[in-house]
Amino acid sequence: MTSDVVTVSPDDSFKDVITALADHEISGAPVVDEGGRLIGVVTEADLLRKAAAGQGGPGRRQRLERQRSEATTAGEAMSSPAVTTTADTAVAEAARSMCRHGFKRLPVVDPDGRPVGIVSRADLLSVFLRADAEIHDEVIHEIVIQSLWLDPAEVEVDVRDGVVTLRGRVPVASLVPIAERLTASVDGVVRVINRLDYDEDDSARPHRGRAGRRH
Repeated sequence: MTSDVVTVSPDDSFKDVITALADHEISGAPVVDEGGRLIGVVTEADLLRKAAAGQGGPGRRQRLERQRSEATTAGEAMSSPAVTTTADTAVAEAARSMCRHGFKRLPVVDPDGRPVGIVSRADLLSVFLRADAEIHDEVIHEIVIQSLWLDPAEVEVDVRDGVVTLRGRVPVASLVPIAERLTASVDGVVRVINRLDYDEDDSARPHRGRAGRRH
C-alpha cells in the first residue's frame, strides 16, 4: 500500500477537493471526521457528477445523483460508507473486494477506522513480481516448517514463474489440502500444483462422543 495518505474534511469545498486531487495527482481521497476516522471517499467520478449536472428522475437513485450533482462540499459529494481493507488483509481478499465493487483503490484503515494507507490495483499486482526464490523461501519456512511443523526434507517445493509445485509425503491426508491452501495465500503465488501424498488417511477416524455419555 501507499502510506502517504491525502485526506480531506467533509467541510472542504468542491474547489478545495479538486485542488487537493490535482496537486497530489490522485483521483480520489478519503474523507475523515475531526477524529481522523474515515467516513467516506470522494473521487473524480463523484466530482464529475456536478460538472455533468445530471438531471434526476423520481427514483431513489436518481434523487441521490441529483443531490450529488448539487454538492458544494466533500461531505455532500462523497460515497459513504466507504469500502475499506486492513493492513493484514490477504492480497487475494483485497483484490476480490476491489473487483466486486469495481474500485481502482481501497483505503486501508487501522482498528479505530483511521486511514493508514491506500492500496491500488497496481499495488496488488506488484506482489506477483516477487522473485521465485523469495516465494520458495517463504513457503518452506512459513508454511512447511512453522505452520505445518513438517520436515522440509519430506516436502519438495518448486517455484517457477510464481507457480508452486508441492511434492513429497505428509503424515496424514488432512494436511494435503491445508498445505495447498496456505501456500496459495503466499504473496506472489499464481497457482499451486499439489502432488503431495500421505502416510495415513485420517478422514475415516471415528469421532469420540462426550465422556460418560449414555443412551
